[in-house]
Amino acid sequence: MDYRGIPDRLAWVRDQIAERQLRGGWSHPVQIVAVTKGHPVEAVEAALDAGLADVGENRVQEALGKQALCPDPRVRWHLIGRLQRNKAKQAVGRFVLIHSVDRPELVLELARRCPEGSRQRVLLEVNCSGEPQKGGVEPEGVLALVRQVAAESRLAFGGLMTMAALSEDEGVARSAFRRLRTVKAEVEEAGFPVADLSMGMSGDFPVAVEEGATIIRLGTLLFGERTQ
Repeated sequence: MDYRGIPDRLAWVRDQIAERQLRGGWSHPVQIVAVTKGHPVEAVEAALDAGLADVGENRVQEALGKQALCPDPRVRWHLIGRLQRNKAKQAVGRFVLIHSVDRPELVLELARRCPEGSRQRVLLEVNCSGEPQKGGVEPEGVLALVRQVAAESRLAFGGLMTMAALSEDEGVARSAFRRLRTVKAEVEEAGFPVADLSMGMSGDFPVAVEEGATIIRLGTLLFGERTQ
């Protein structure tokens, strides 16, 4: 697959980030995670060549395979897909950030599997769209889960993640992202700093940036349609 267009697409993304941050009144850095799910390892190498070191994968096994093929220490691997408990042992220590922690039993398993003396940084996935088929803790349950993560010495609470419902109506995404900002405020009021809001993908990242995203996750926009 030809990935030569990535630098031009990335330049457009960065222009959009600047424009939308100005519109939303934000000035913090926005981290771009290049999502290579379904693409060969060449996509990871193309992202690196374009200056993107943060690479996201949905599945642990696919990520581990690419890590073996591309052991470049510059790559910062992110796990953005739903994580099953039986994959926790393979995930800890292999990703700079796990975006999708959403239930107490997964918190316990990650903490148990994390080697002594190390800490795994995690985000809590929040279901802000109200879709029953989506993963994520309900907004009302976030604070309890934050407290559980904070009590584990081998885990580090990094912030919150959400996915908006697929819709051509920009207001649908905006509503979900604003809900996550409300949850952020509630968590911080309880005494837990929220460093990152991971929200926004290829179809809705401009709205997410306008609503305060610190991390956006881009796959199709950078690499085209998946090959598998």
